[in-house]
Amino acid sequence: MKRQATAVWNGSGKEGNGHLTTQSTTLNQTQYSFNSRFAEGVGTNPEELMAAAHAGCFTMKLSFVLGAAGFTPESLETKCTITLEDGVITSSHLQLTAKVPGISPEKFQECAADAKANCPVSKAYNMEIGLEAELK
Repeated sequence: MKRQATAVWNGSGKEGNGHLTTQSTTLNQTQYSFNSRFAEGVGTNPEELMAAAHAGCFTMKLSFVLGAAGFTPESLETKCTITLEDGVITSSHLQLTAKVPGISPEKFQECAADAKANCPVSKAYNMEIGLEAELK
């Protein structure tokens, strides 16, 4: 399987702007700019997209890990925070809230750790990856 996206940029780094389009067109000429990345401008940015990719991948992987262990989650919600410091993406932090009927807290933590270590996006990111997993 291969997926693709296209970025177009016009102008200088600070005053220019661009747009992103994904193969599925979920992003279709979605605006991004210096302000949307480093200030509060309208549009998306690479770090936000990385956070969405990691949250989505981890959450889906956890669903599979839980299923293999004999549990069906009622709900899994993951917030991911990507940290950019001095021009370097240094970490990805996953914050999970889950409802999984019948699972012990220990088994839940084991499954969450497995998903964190083994989701394809975690494996691709060469940075610190944190996880807080809360069972409700």
